[in-house]
Amino acid sequence: MSKRTVFFLSDQTGVTAETMGHSLLTQFDGVEFRQITVPFISGLDKAHEAVRKINLVGEMEGTKPIVFGTLIQPEVREVVRTANAFFLDFFEPFLTPLEAELQVHSHHTAGRTHRMADTNEYILRIDATNFALANDDGSLARDYDRADIIMVGVSRSGKTPTCLYMAMQYGVFAANYPLTEDDLESRNLPGHLEAYKKKLFGLTIQPERLQQIRNERRPNSRYSSAQQVAFEVRAAESLFERHAIPVIDATGSSIEEIASRILDRTNVERRLRP
Repeated sequence: MSKRTVFFLSDQTGVTAETMGHSLLTQFDGVEFRQITVPFISGLDKAHEAVRKINLVGEMEGTKPIVFGTLIQPEVREVVRTANAFFLDFFEPFLTPLEAELQVHSHHTAGRTHRMADTNEYILRIDATNFALANDDGSLARDYDRADIIMVGVSRSGKTPTCLYMAMQYGVFAANYPLTEDDLESRNLPGHLEAYKKKLFGLTIQPERLQQIRNERRPNSRYSSAQQVAFEVRAAESLFERHAIPVIDATGSSIEEIASRILDRTNVERRLRP
């Protein structure tokens, strides 16, 4: 397998360059990528420093590094272009045609993608995240009237990270209720969920994957045994079917994909845009 070093360059956090670059790199199975993020390239000095770092890696490895950039300032981009690397810029190919179409010049201002532009949106993001944390274990139903979605499923099926992702990315108020063994054996919904049945959404997972996850948490325990895992998954899926709760299989899916599929199926409003 061949190896290449990849740089993600940004005038801010580097999140956009990483996200877009990773999406492209996943299409190449035959290459092992060593990834380096260089954020906050806010001026020419830092641009020249990044070029020196890129060139040094290229000299040491004998192969041109690949560079993904989200650098909004033209003069900074031009410095980076002098590096002995394969440079892919995510902004310039789109900004110039957009300026022509809109007949408006772009700001060329660094950091506008991830700035805290709206205080109300920031407060909403924090409020939704706090709601998800307060409603993470199901032991207390805290203000379910405010919930947009109540995730139900067996322990370690992916409910918590999905709820937190939806809160932080979209301002969605998501609660998490883990089904207990008593819930599964009774085949009935817990009483305090009945009133919120329309908000329920189920997560399931293949038993083999669930056992692997639980083994990492509690190895050689009843909790992670094949028999217990198989029973819980089977009983949870039966519960979802019995009560007409929509469900998706989270096995092999990223948190981003799970959240998007749930929001698409429920038509819950995305109050925030990443």
